[in-house]
Amino acid sequence: MSLRHSLLALLVVVIWGANFVIIDAGQQDVPPLLFLALRFLVVCVPAVFFLKPPGIGWRQLLLVGGFLSLGQFALLYLALALGMPPGLASLLLQTQVMFSLVVAALVLRERPTPRQVVGVVLGMAGLALVIVGHAQAAPWLPLIVTLGAALSWSIGNVLARRAQASSGLSLVVWSGLVVPLPALALSLVVDSPPVVWQALTGLSWVAILSTVYTAVFASLIGYGIWNSLLARYPTSAVVPFTLLVPVVGILTAWLVQGEVPSVTEFVGGAIMLTGLAAAVLQPRPALDPPPGVVKKT
Repeated sequence: MSLRHSLLALLVVVIWGANFVIIDAGQQDVPPLLFLALRFLVVCVPAVFFLKPPGIGWRQLLLVGGFLSLGQFALLYLALALGMPPGLASLLLQTQVMFSLVVAALVLRERPTPRQVVGVVLGMAGLALVIVGHAQAAPWLPLIVTLGAALSWSIGNVLARRAQASSGLSLVVWSGLVVPLPALALSLVVDSPPVVWQALTGLSWVAILSTVYTAVFASLIGYGIWNSLLARYPTSAVVPFTLLVPVVGILTAWLVQGEVPSVTEFVGGAIMLTGLAAAVLQPRPALDPPPGVVKKT
């Protein structure tokens, strides 16, 4: 990748890494499912009027939107509302890489390479350490809900890959239409209409700016840049940048909220990221010798 495009990939990493703390701050005064509905309303309107449908059919669009957008973010927002630390959430959500390999093997019959199998096993060992470390000081429920978000993301990834949309950004926007109404309806049931109405009529500047950031920067700009890089470069050159998202997420949570992971969580996270790197990073192919040089066999 060129220096300019590498810097753009790093910009997306910073945007996505900081997103967890910003979501957590924005939903302090807004119920999580209502906050999610507001985010995707901004994501889809007015962008849906300027982007053509991704051309995958309504059934595939509903499935992708249900898992990739509604399922993933509803569970993530709920986990943060239940007390999941944003930095740790940014790390645990990356288990979607391991889940995606397993789901792809089951659904698409894609056989993982031995390197990927080792990466998944190592990543699971690191995840177990993180769970043990987290369970010593915090309840289990937010952690389980966060892993559910990662699983939903992985299923959405496989469905999106099988659908082969014509445009990644178009898929984000059009599949995002699945989110606002169900999220609003669930919020009305879970939180009650008076609470929802009070939150809507008393939106704070923090909630408004957080909604704008998560919708415009994290979703539209972030995925717009990311999809353009995926269209220009091999996946193996772009995807490894996502391994830096939890690093930025943990650092941001430390600087903004004073969140410091325990030693067990830190060691487990390092092992997990090592496993993810083994599963995602591809070895460079051997270069052909220059003209006139005989290649040894």
